[in-house]
Amino acid sequence: MSLTGTYTRLLVRGLLAGLLAGLLAGGVAFVAGEPQVEAAIALENSVAEPHSHDESDSGGVATADHHDDEPLVSRTGQRAGLFLATTLAGVALGAIFASVAYAIRRTVPVSAVTLSLGLAGAAWLAVVMVPYVKYPPNPPAVGDPETIGQRTWLWLAAVAIGLLAVVVAAYVATASAKRLAPVARIAATALAFLVVAVVGCVLLPSVNEVADGFPATLLWEFRLSTLATQTTLWASLGLVFAYLSDRSARPPVREAAPMSAM
Repeated sequence: MSLTGTYTRLLVRGLLAGLLAGLLAGGVAFVAGEPQVEAAIALENSVAEPHSHDESDSGGVATADHHDDEPLVSRTGQRAGLFLATTLAGVALGAIFASVAYAIRRTVPVSAVTLSLGLAGAAWLAVVMVPYVKYPPNPPAVGDPETIGQRTWLWLAAVAIGLLAVVVAAYVATASAKRLAPVARIAATALAFLVVAVVGCVLLPSVNEVADGFPATLLWEFRLSTLATQTTLWASLGLVFAYLSDRSARPPVREAAPMSAM
């Protein structure tokens, strides 16, 4: 059955799906990502300590400033904030997800489950995979703090390219629905997405701030854990929204009236 319900119902459905997805993504980030974050912070501290000793030998003033520079939020607070951040992100994305589903449900003649899963997959490609391929995430010990603004804008540009690629692919799929065979239609849609995504990413400047001596294994495991967290978020959002939509579309089961006594 197609996606039904008022915008308010779909919005509540999206908020609930986003809440559950955010909690699940937070659990994956905590289990798979926190060990890499801890290792990266320990590596950063081990590299910074020799410099602090050198500064102490040369004067001692810089060393005192270094030890007084405590983080604004402790690691315990950061771990607790991880679940808060993923939950809030999931709720916000759930609201956007429901709004987009409501806007396109009449133009996409598919079932509620297919629409939910397809929309989640398209969002994952646009918001996660395209930026991930161009600008893969780095652990805390990697990156120049002075370039964080520039890197943020470049990441947003990659997200915009991913969204554009999905829109172009959707247009090609719709325009070729009655002109091409199913296999050719899928190939044309995939080709349209790849052309826009590849060309856009090639035009964006490259950023590589990973130091030469940084452990490749730690970098790779951190990036995999980040990808697993984002994939869990979008997969859970699509699946929960699809389940709730399919359940709400089913007619209520009526109990049979008891047979009168003979």
